[in-house]
Amino acid sequence: MEAMAIVRDIESLPPEDQKQVMNFIAFLKSQHPVRQPMRRPPKGKLIDEPFIGMWRKRKDMQDSASWAPNLRQREWKPNE
Repeated sequence: MEAMAIVRDIESLPPEDQKQVMNFIAFLKSQHPVRQPMRRPPKGKLIDEPFIGMWRKRKDMQDSASWAPNLRQREWKPNE
């Protein structure tokens, strides 16, 4: 349907019916919100991020492949 024809049809309705049409349009729009595109953070070098290397001096983190399973074994004990 042509947009101008829709406008003419709405304008031909009594004011209370026009209000109902506008309320219905608002309802339909609320069912399909327009999503804003995600903004990407500015690209920088990962090495420049402050969290890189924050655990480098920790002795227990020297071997991360064994650290994770050891932590799980220590912390995930069944309730006794």
